[in-house]
Amino acid sequence: MSKDHIIKSMLSEQVSMTPNGFLADALNPQQFAKVYELFFDSILKISASDITGVEGYGEFNENCKTEYSTCREFLVDTFANDKEGYWYHWKELYDTTILDREFVEKYLMEMEARIEYCEGRRYLVNNNTFFEIMITDGKTQVGFPDWSRSGICDFLLDFAIMDLNKPYLNIPELLFEYCSKRNIVIPDFKERFLCMAYYKGIDVLRWHASIDDEESCMSIMKSISELKDRIYAL
Repeated sequence: MSKDHIIKSMLSEQVSMTPNGFLADALNPQQFAKVYELFFDSILKISASDITGVEGYGEFNENCKTEYSTCREFLVDTFANDKEGYWYHWKELYDTTILDREFVEKYLMEMEARIEYCEGRRYLVNNNTFFEIMITDGKTQVGFPDWSRSGICDFLLDFAIMDLNKPYLNIPELLFEYCSKRNIVIPDFKERFLCMAYYKGIDVLRWHASIDDEESCMSIMKSISELKDRIYAL
């Protein structure tokens, strides 16, 4: 059975892998404000998927198996300098690109200090909830056609990615309000959100540094550095 078929078997029928519509990136802030609940509903439906029989943490391989037994192992090893593949010896970027060692190390420490809040939080995550990938009709549907980075982690990762992509949409602020209205309790919400945001933020930052996208790097660094004040204000 293919990876997509295995993932589809986990998902609720209400979550679409083959949606119709347009890229969510086309929504302006005013339009998104009217339909943000559709996005939140859909991500929570992903997190409610049946992952019985799926062990561990991390991104899926082609057989929908994960590599790590704990959340800490997954998050920390993501940034190992000797990890085989694209990111082998990635710390050389400190010497060849805009990537700032002090900034990265600071927020990796912030991430590690909060991993305990995410440990044991095992959910199916799309892990690619960027607006230029999600599909919507702008009225009643939101779909997720790309599951290439999917895996098992704290479901707040999918919300953190949305915020990292477009911080001016105030995703955590809206999510906090959304949960309050529906009596949805997310234990340790603030620390878990920050942990997931720092993890993905540094990961995306090094990617943009690797392709010499300085404008995006500056924007990501600004977003990461301002997030704690936003979250603790909730």
